[in-house]
Amino acid sequence: MRKELLLFEKSSPGRRGASLPSLSPEEQGRLKLFPKDLRRTLPPPLPELSEPEVVRHFTRLSQWNYSIDTNFYPLGSCTMKYNPKINEEMARLSGWVNSHPYQPEETIQGSLQLLYELEHYLAEITGMDALSLQPAAGAHGELTGILMIRAYHQSRGRPRSKILIPDTAHGTNPASSTMANYQTIQIKSSTEGRLSPRDVAAAMDDEVAALMLTNPNTLGLFETHIKEICDIVHKKGGLVYCDGANLNAIMGKTRVGDIGVDVLHINLHKTFTTPHGGGGPGAGPVGVKAILKPFLPTPLIEKRGEVFSLNYNQPKSIGKVQAFYGNFGILVRAYTYIREMGPEGLKRVSELAVLNANYIRKKLEGTFDIPFGQDILHEVIISDKTLKGTDVKTLDFAKRIIDYGMHPPTIYFPLVVPGAFMIEPTETESIETLDQFCEAMLSIAKEVQETPEIVHKAPHTTRVGRIDEVKAARELRLRYSHDSSNKSINKP
Repeated sequence: MRKELLLFEKSSPGRRGASLPSLSPEEQGRLKLFPKDLRRTLPPPLPELSEPEVVRHFTRLSQWNYSIDTNFYPLGSCTMKYNPKINEEMARLSGWVNSHPYQPEETIQGSLQLLYELEHYLAEITGMDALSLQPAAGAHGELTGILMIRAYHQSRGRPRSKILIPDTAHGTNPASSTMANYQTIQIKSSTEGRLSPRDVAAAMDDEVAALMLTNPNTLGLFETHIKEICDIVHKKGGLVYCDGANLNAIMGKTRVGDIGVDVLHINLHKTFTTPHGGGGPGAGPVGVKAILKPFLPTPLIEKRGEVFSLNYNQPKSIGKVQAFYGNFGILVRAYTYIREMGPEGLKRVSELAVLNANYIRKKLEGTFDIPFGQDILHEVIISDKTLKGTDVKTLDFAKRIIDYGMHPPTIYFPLVVPGAFMIEPTETESIETLDQFCEAMLSIAKEVQETPEIVHKAPHTTRVGRIDEVKAARELRLRYSHDSSNKSINKP
């Protein structure tokens, strides 16, 4: 199997992929306006290739990559649902693409209207009173929410010092709290996989600024005691933050703002079909109840009559958390999805997401250990009990799934389940795809018992086989430069 070289390694002196006109005498004269120390004396060390070489290189890489457009992607908690192409078409309309955030407000009324309406749609869906679209990711929304909680307590003369976090929390929860200079206190889940009001009450004191939970939680369970828990926190003067990563399971069914939650971030890529991952722009809007509205990031989008405007006059605001008004193209995609689905469609999304997860649970429960199986909503958590007594690990099993043409689910999370597999099918997958995945899981389980060496050395069908992931993490090689002979030099 041929190795794909880097563009720098493919480079050949003199090759060109573009044709540029020569500079006119007038343009050459303008170059002299630049100080000599800022002018290049040598061309930049860019690879020299023809256009076909560049196009074929990136086309090959795209064909070797894996995405939600190529096959099933059951990452638990990540909610890798299909991104409808109508979203892309709407985001590419010339009116959006050619607008600029520095334009006067009167020239971007359509853009401001879309942002204003999207804020209100998301507030209605979640039961929150106000919302900011600025945060660029879920974790960024978390940090924004925690900073507002800190500002709220400071405005009351009691900044407080601690955040309560369940042991099933996403890793970004304690990270966001620590960045906001809070001490994190872990609360263990009950044997049922949920938070116990008694445990929250025992941990709650006058130094706790907030409880930070996920609902449904990362075990795929709805926190049935959430109203009682919120009351316990509020009686001690604390606030309740909800990680909205799993909103896809309850959208249209329940609103966390109606049962006591004060702050909620929404991962648009998880629930509202915007692109997920890849280092591109994201969005993690954060919604709040009325008591926190004064602390929202500026500017706020307001409507007076038929005119939309930006209000920067918010003296208690935590300030801007993102350039301009958020990642606009992503927000257009989410807006399109909401308008396309409507209230009944969004409710149906949650119903099918839960149905699909339980379909997988039912087909796998006879072979795999599913510790919290009977009450799950949107995702299935499997332990590594099936692998006990063999030399096959969770990672080996996950790698073998690749040979069946599917992306592995999330593994080793949540940490409270030994050797966990975390499977979330979402609502966008057909019963045929779910059957294909279940058949693969059952087939690999049989291989573990009969031919474990095949599983242990997987994957076998990919361009790159099993890699030493520990070594890759510890010995990074990310920089490339060139010597005088134009050959690539790899520097650690």
